[in-house]
Amino acid sequence: MDGEDEGCEQTQVTERPKWDNKVQYLLTCIGFAVGLGNVWRFPYLCQIYGGGAFLIPYAIALVFEGLPLLHMELAIGQRLRLGSVGVWNSISPYLGGLGVASMLVSFLVGLFYNMILAWILWYFFHSFQSPLPWRGCPLNLNHTGYVSECEMSSPVNYFWYRETLNITPSIETSGSLQWWLVLCLASAWCLVYICFIRGIETIGKAIYVTATFPYLVLTIFLVRSLTLDGATDGLIYLFTPKWETLKDPKVWLDAATQIFFSLSLAFGGLIAFSSYNVQKNDCERDALIVGLVNSFTSLYAAIPIFAILGFKAKENYNECQNWNILTLTNSFSIGDKNITVENYDDWLNYLNATNPSEVESLNLKTCNLQTFLDQSVSGTGLAFIVFTEAVIEMPGAQVWAVLFFVMLFSLGLSSMFGNLEGVLTPLLDLHVIPSWIPKEIFTGLICLTSFSVALIFTLGSGNYWLEIFNSYVGSVPLLIIAFFEIIGVVYVYGINRFSDDIEWMTGRRPNIYWQATWRFISPLMLLVVFVAYVVVEAEQRPTYNTWNPDYVDFPLADVQPYPEWVFAICVLLSVLPVVSIPLVALYKFLDEHPNVGHMEQDKTSRV
Repeated sequence: MDGEDEGCEQTQVTERPKWDNKVQYLLTCIGFAVGLGNVWRFPYLCQIYGGGAFLIPYAIALVFEGLPLLHMELAIGQRLRLGSVGVWNSISPYLGGLGVASMLVSFLVGLFYNMILAWILWYFFHSFQSPLPWRGCPLNLNHTGYVSECEMSSPVNYFWYRETLNITPSIETSGSLQWWLVLCLASAWCLVYICFIRGIETIGKAIYVTATFPYLVLTIFLVRSLTLDGATDGLIYLFTPKWETLKDPKVWLDAATQIFFSLSLAFGGLIAFSSYNVQKNDCERDALIVGLVNSFTSLYAAIPIFAILGFKAKENYNECQNWNILTLTNSFSIGDKNITVENYDDWLNYLNATNPSEVESLNLKTCNLQTFLDQSVSGTGLAFIVFTEAVIEMPGAQVWAVLFFVMLFSLGLSSMFGNLEGVLTPLLDLHVIPSWIPKEIFTGLICLTSFSVALIFTLGSGNYWLEIFNSYVGSVPLLIIAFFEIIGVVYVYGINRFSDDIEWMTGRRPNIYWQATWRFISPLMLLVVFVAYVVVEAEQRPTYNTWNPDYVDFPLADVQPYPEWVFAICVLLSVLPVVSIPLVALYKFLDEHPNVGHMEQDKTSRV
C-alpha cells in the first residue's frame, strides 16, 4: 500500500465511529448471532434427528464451515473498516454485488423477523391476565356454549390461529389487516428505532440488556423446569442418540444450514460491526468466542425446553390414561376396587380377556409416552402453542409467560440490530444519504419503509407469507453469498495477503486449520450444501399447512401445494437478492470495456 493510500485509510479510520469497549462489541456480535433459532429451531432438529446423534454433524459443520466463515467476516470488516458493500467493492469492483445482495437479504429478513417480535409483544401484553386467555375456550355469540372451532382444536391453538392471526383458510384468501397486529408491529419497529437511533452509540447501551437478559431467564427456566414431573423423560429423550439417523443425508444438510444461519453469516451485519473495531484487535479470538458461545447457548436452551416438553408429554399421557380409566370405571362393574395408573395395564388385560367385545366398543385411546414425546414442533409452533400450553399447568403461570416472552423479545431485538446494521452501514458507505438528511432521520425512514412493506404479514394470510419469506429468503441466497465471499477473499483478494493482514492485526499468522478451511474445505462444503438443498427442493412441489375449520380432518393441518403464482414468488425471493452479484459484475465489465458492446453491434451490422 503506497503512502497516499495509507493517508486515505488513516483519515477513514479516525472518522469512523468506534465501540466504547471490547465487551460491548462482543455482546453485540453474540446478540446478533444468538437469536430465536437457538431456542426454537435447534431443539426441534435435535428432537427429529436422534437427540445426541445430531450433535455430531452439528459439531462438524461448526468446525469446518461456521467458524472459518465467521473469522473471515470479522477479519475482513476489521481490516478494511467498511460495511459489506464497501468491503467487496474495495477488494474488487466485480464483487460489489455481494454487498448489495447481503444488504437486500438483511432488509428482507428484517421484515418478517420484526413481525415475529410483534407476535411476541401481543402475547406479552396478554400474559398479565388471570387466567391466561389461552387457558380456556371463549363462549359463543349466544352464550349457549363454547366456540366450536376452539372445542374442535384446543384453547391454545384457537388463541394463536384465531385470536392472534385470525388466519384465512388458504394463502389465496388474503383477508384484511388485523388492527391489533398492525399496532404491535408499529410498536416493535418503534422499539427497534429507539435502540438504533444513534447507531452503535445506542446499540452499545441497549445490548447490555438484550444480550444478557435471555441467559438470566434461561437459567431461571432451567432451575424450574428440572423440578417438573416428566422433566427427566424429556432430557432422556434429548440426550439418547439414535445412531441410525446419521445415515439420512438430510440430517447433515440441516446441520450444515443450521450452524450457518445460526451464526448470522453472509448478512453483512458482522462485517459492519467489526468495521467499528480498532484494527489492532484479535479477531481470531473474537470469532472463537462468538461461535462457541452461540453453540453453547443452543445446548443451554435445549435443556429447559426439553424438560418442559417432557413435562407436557407426561401431562398428556396422564390425561389420556385418566380418560381411559374413567371410561372403564363407568362401563364395568369392578366392585370396591379402583383402576389406577399403576394397575391400569393389569385391569385392561383382564377386561380384554373377559369382555373383549365391550372393551373394543369403548374406543379407548392409545396412551404412549414416547408418542407424545415424538410430537415434534418447530418455530412459531414451539413458542406460541406448545410452550404456552405447558405454561398453563405451571404454578404462577403469568410470571413464567411474562419471563418467556420477554426473553424471546430480547433475543429477537438483539438480532434485529444486526439486520438493520446490515442495511444502514452499506448505504452510509455508498454515500447515498444526502448530507442535509441527519442519520437519525434516514434510519427512521428505513424503519418506516420496512413497517409499510411488512404490513403484508398482518393480513389474515400473513402467517403463510412469513413462512415463505423464512424458507426462501433465509436459505439459498445466504449460501450463494457466503460461497462468493470466501472465493473473493481467498482467490481474488489473495489468501497470502489476507494472512498478512491477520498477522498485522493479531500478531500471529493463521495456522494450518484456518488455511485449509478457507482454501478448500469451507467452499466445498458450501457448494455441496447448496447443490443438495436445490436437489431436495426440486424433488417435490413445495406445500404449506393451512388452518381450515372446514377441513374434514380438522384440527389436523390441511396440506396444500402452493399455487403457481405463489411458487413463482418463492423462486423470485430466492433469486432476487443474489441477482445483483452477476449484474454488478457485468456492469463493471462493460464500464471498463465500453468497446465490447460496440464491437458486437458492428459485427451484427456487417452480417
